Amino acid sequence: MLRPHLFSLSSCSRHTPSHAITHRTFRLVSRKTYATVSPSIIGQRPQPSEPRKVEFSEEVSPVLDARVLQAASKGHKSSLPDIIEQYINTSGTVLDVSLPYESRPSDTRRPHLTDVAESCKNVITVAHCAQVGAEHKITLSSGFALNVAYGKTLILTCAHTLEEIRQSPLLLSDYATAETNRFTGTFVVTGSREALGVFPVSRVVSALPRSDLILLSCAVPPGNLNTLPVSPYPAHKGTAIRAHFVTHEKPDEAGWSPWIGGTWGKWHEGKVLGYRDFAGRETKPGTYDALSHLLFTPLPTAGSSGGPIIDEESGAVVGVMLGTRMDNRVEGVRGWGVPSESIFEVSESTCRASTSSSGCLTTFKCRCLLFQA
Repeated sequence: MLRPHLFSLSSCSRHTPSHAITHRTFRLVSRKTYATVSPSIIGQRPQPSEPRKVEFSEEVSPVLDARVLQAASKGHKSSLPDIIEQYINTSGTVLDVSLPYESRPSDTRRPHLTDVAESCKNVITVAHCAQVGAEHKITLSSGFALNVAYGKTLILTCAHTLEEIRQSPLLLSDYATAETNRFTGTFVVTGSREALGVFPVSRVVSALPRSDLILLSCAVPPGNLNTLPVSPYPAHKGTAIRAHFVTHEKPDEAGWSPWIGGTWGKWHEGKVLGYRDFAGRETKPGTYDALSHLLFTPLPTAGSSGGPIIDEESGAVVGVMLGTRMDNRVEGVRGWGVPSESIFEVSESTCRASTSSSGCLTTFKCRCLLFQA
């Protein structure tokens, strides 16, 4: 039985709906919207609802806003309408590239979670921006780079922030006048305040809208980010994890460090609570059940969507955060994401597993596929 996957290991054998959300545009240059998900009970049909919005005052991260708007005003980049069209047209695209199978990454591949400078390279910000005259809208999410030889860097992130800005009136063809110019684009933002890098996304490579995942291609100079190892194995219930949380102002609790563009980040400790299929039924690893949603603790912060969930023991990515959702009326709201199994598909008939010197459980690489269920 095939499940929806982003990357498939086709030479071996073995969510989340997108959110089309309407938000008002912002007139203050330094305001932005972080990636959020509206709570609803898993298993029920999505009902039109207004998600929790997070709006920040002009004092919050003006450097990030200014740099993104500055980058959007430059030419020679893909416009946001182009990015949206590619998002629609490339869903399910097959990529003839290879993705290493890294369930047990070596020490050199494990992300350093306590190094502040490395955190700005392990997890990055993805910004979608539209500006017409004095009005603008920016939606932000987290993302991370994949270890794929594609020519340009491939960034995995959530799709619902693109769906959100897609509804902005700033993108309407008749919104701009002869006296105003429209500047749009999608950007990958890396580094700290002192060394902030803003790089335009060239195109959407593929997407899984039902799983709320999108893959972006971006020319990022070497040294600006790290690729993360990804495991196709689902983490079992109770597995200790680390998830990268983001906030716009420094919390009182310990462990938060300066992150990209004046924000704050922390690799928060948590655990896997279980899995659900698209119908909301409880599912378990090791069965033929579809592991469509991953439930975890603690509740992620706004702006963390698209960021990695890492197995604390192995150091491999085992899921992608998408937000929060009501599991049931007894358990309440929980962290919500998709397992990394959504990225991989393994064919058991040709799988040759072995232990390599690099620490991976297999020595093969396989073709990446992006396809819709």
